[in-house]
Amino acid sequence: MNDNFRLLYLHGFASGPASKKAQFFRRRFADRGLDLDVPDLAADLENLTISGQLEVVAQALQERPAVLIGSSLGGYLAALYAARHKEVRGVVLLAPAFDFARRWEEWLGKEKMEAWRNDGFLRVYHYGQQREAQVGFRLLEDASRYEGYPSLSQPALVVHGLRDEVLPVEASRRFARGRPGVVLHTVDSDHELLDVLEFLWDETWSLVEHLRSAPAG
Repeated sequence: MNDNFRLLYLHGFASGPASKKAQFFRRRFADRGLDLDVPDLAADLENLTISGQLEVVAQALQERPAVLIGSSLGGYLAALYAARHKEVRGVVLLAPAFDFARRWEEWLGKEKMEAWRNDGFLRVYHYGQQREAQVGFRLLEDASRYEGYPSLSQPALVVHGLRDEVLPVEASRRFARGRPGVVLHTVDSDHELLDVLEFLWDETWSLVEHLRSAPAG
């Protein structure tokens, strides 16, 4: 077992370290004597970018071996980071926001997308800070530089709700298709997955326990 092994949870868009799933996983890992790091990825929502969030992950890990657990946008970030950093041993992706840049028009519609582009900012609710905030259009411009479905070689556990109305389950099915290292579980839940937390923990712990004890390489 590697004492330098890190566990990192990446929260979703306009969320924060106090999210229910982040704190659930933190408690469960603490019960096993392990620390789960939950960096704040959206402290400065106005200047939020994919590149900036990936840099937060890099600073947290410092090239140490790790398992990344990501929810929604955090799941997409975890996949992007793992595809670029082989020290990541594996990822757990919870309703991951694959194809993030392209999906904004689906979420907002053409009129709101054009207004966001022209104004430079979009008003949203920041769940992590429990207040209204604005996100800059730089987020979408930067996100367009990244692939929608990262190609990673590490083991990946993906869990996606069949009743997810925010991110369609088909995106996770597309990601898993033809990738032998990906295990996809579709569950009777919505985007939050809060009613299947025990299942998420059991599957996540099984993967983490295996990866922590496996030899590097």
